[in-house]
Amino acid sequence: MNIASIQDILVRRQTAFGIGVMVGFLMVGCVSELTLVPDPTDQTDGADGTDGTEPGDSTDPTFLADPTAKFDPLSRPESPTLSPENFNSAKDCAGCHPTYVAEWENSMHAYATVDPVWRVLVDIRKAEFDGAQDQMCVQCHTAIGTRGGEVVPGFSWDDLSEISLEGVTCEACHKVSGMRRIYNSGHELDETGPLRGTIEDPVANSYHESEYSELFGQAKFCGGCHDIIDMARGLQLERPYEEFLASPAAKEGRNCQTCHMPTYTGKAAIIDGVPERTLHRHRFIGAEVALDESFTSDPEVRAMLREEVDNLLRTAAEITVEAAESVQAGQQLDLLVTVRNLIDAHNLPTGSTFLRQCWVAITVTDAEGNILYQTGHLDEDGDLRNYWSSADQFGDADLIEFGSRFIDETGNPTLFPWLAAEHISSALSPLYERTFTLFVPTTPDTVGPITIDAAVRFRPLPPFLLRALGAGALVENLVITNMDEATRTVEVTP
Repeated sequence: MNIASIQDILVRRQTAFGIGVMVGFLMVGCVSELTLVPDPTDQTDGADGTDGTEPGDSTDPTFLADPTAKFDPLSRPESPTLSPENFNSAKDCAGCHPTYVAEWENSMHAYATVDPVWRVLVDIRKAEFDGAQDQMCVQCHTAIGTRGGEVVPGFSWDDLSEISLEGVTCEACHKVSGMRRIYNSGHELDETGPLRGTIEDPVANSYHESEYSELFGQAKFCGGCHDIIDMARGLQLERPYEEFLASPAAKEGRNCQTCHMPTYTGKAAIIDGVPERTLHRHRFIGAEVALDESFTSDPEVRAMLREEVDNLLRTAAEITVEAAESVQAGQQLDLLVTVRNLIDAHNLPTGSTFLRQCWVAITVTDAEGNILYQTGHLDEDGDLRNYWSSADQFGDADLIEFGSRFIDETGNPTLFPWLAAEHISSALSPLYERTFTLFVPTTPDTVGPITIDAAVRFRPLPPFLLRALGAGALVENLVITNMDEATRTVEVTP
């Protein structure tokens, strides 16, 4: 797939961009530029800033390499550093760990290498760099395949082994023996070693050796893949672990697993002698459910996952609206809209913030149902009325969005990090709130009371992107979640 064809679809009316997008950025307030490559010697892992090195970690500078290099010896080796044949399939694990595998097989970790949207984005990058950066996005999604010599310049999805196509599979995590860095697949894989986890006294069995590792109960274990630095220009793409380090959650000793791997009581394996323990769910609930419905064939399971995602999202944000108790007909009604990030561990949104859509939707109506004011409503294609709207570009002057944007060297937006000179964020920090002033016009004929309906909404991907990538059939599977809602009424006086 040619990058130019995608850009032709996505980039419109560049000459009309100018001041419009600057207004858009200024409206979201508190915009910050994400930094470039972090200091590779900074291995802190705690709110107190102390050295986060744990048993089994290494600060060998060989592995704290320049992420813009074509290869690095840990996650993007020039030659294989392990054999995929030394890793067992999740199907093999299911014999003793059926609950874990049943949870994992419908998770986004299992979806990691078969996600059709992600595959197209990888293919675009492959074409743009003629194979030189084929390992960039795949180094986390299949560490086994990338380190095992299957993901090489010019690789084909059809040539990957079954274990590589399992993505973030059981042993891709449970054979981790340490951390070399906390970004870009920074884990060390011990391909012939024991299976590790958080159980301090694992029951011996004939299938594999087991070993306790405190690393599995730490946030940096997740940060090894979920913090990402781009190969092309060194821009930080995703940084939830870095956000976590400065968060209230870190200060209180909690971690990623607290929310995304909730605990329950059960048996870790169905073999003799295994006691009931406090275990962790392996659905890895986050901000989305696999868009391709064929991935989760059981509609009841899909509905359960959807409910769990929505429940998590609905604990993440709060919206409040302040207004005068009354307004004179024909006068302007001022609204103060405050959005607060209720998450104490990372930003809202986090992760792939350049793709996520989080915004404020407000509709103001009079007693007769006439719409006096709207913002955050969609165009006829289901897109936000911002720069990327085909039907109504910049049609929503008051649109409030939280997320991030790539800006190229000419000051124009781009969806592709390798074309970006800047990565600008408008996300909300943990427990942080931001207030916006909006202005609602009334007429002398406005009949009260006026009703203000407000919501903070979230959608994992924008429809225009799916259509441009040839995945338009998946648009109908996109779900908009109202993270929080608020309603207020205002009387109208003569």
